[in-house]
Amino acid sequence: MAGVVTISAAFGAGGSVIGPAVAERLGVPFVDRAIPYTVAAEIGCSIEEALDHDDRAEHGLGRILSSASRLPNITLGGGMDDYLSDRGFVPEEEFLIRTEKVIKQIAEHGGGVILGRASQLVLAGLPGALHVRLDGSRRRRLANVREALDLSEREAERLLDDNDRARTAYVKHFYRADPADPALYDLVIDSTRLAAPACADIIVTAALAIL
Repeated sequence: MAGVVTISAAFGAGGSVIGPAVAERLGVPFVDRAIPYTVAAEIGCSIEEALDHDDRAEHGLGRILSSASRLPNITLGGGMDDYLSDRGFVPEEEFLIRTEKVIKQIAEHGGGVILGRASQLVLAGLPGALHVRLDGSRRRRLANVREALDLSEREAERLLDDNDRARTAYVKHFYRADPADPALYDLVIDSTRLAAPACADIIVTAALAIL
């Protein structure tokens, strides 16, 4: 089995930059948008439908969950399902099952660097896998978002808050875990203080040490 690195990245922490750099260094695929595309192909639905149930998508399931979680008397537990069902937003179990299946197939056939989708939990305990969390202070992540997307401070704050809630809601709802919990990872890096190449070097060194 080739190496597997899962990367959970807070918004503005550089996951989409650091991930590909790590994959190139390790000689394995970087897997991000390929997951919902594969899920869509297997289910026979549109890519838009698959993205509606993807934690990395701009309008994915995580956003629906995060919006509902802000309402009174709504929790990320059983009551959430009733709330979403009444409004036609029920996440079909098949999307989650297929997503997990794709992640496991990547691990079994050639390995790769997998970004998001709670892959650190799907592959928890897998021998030889390295689970990484990229995070940083809100202030520095905001600065990264503003620079990368040329947004006003208010726009960047709204986008960061929405993404943080979305990604947290996805993991909490489906896996009853907090994606920021350091116990889920072998390595936690403040990627807002270190340059992307330095972060990639650290991850590659760690991955090669356990493979």
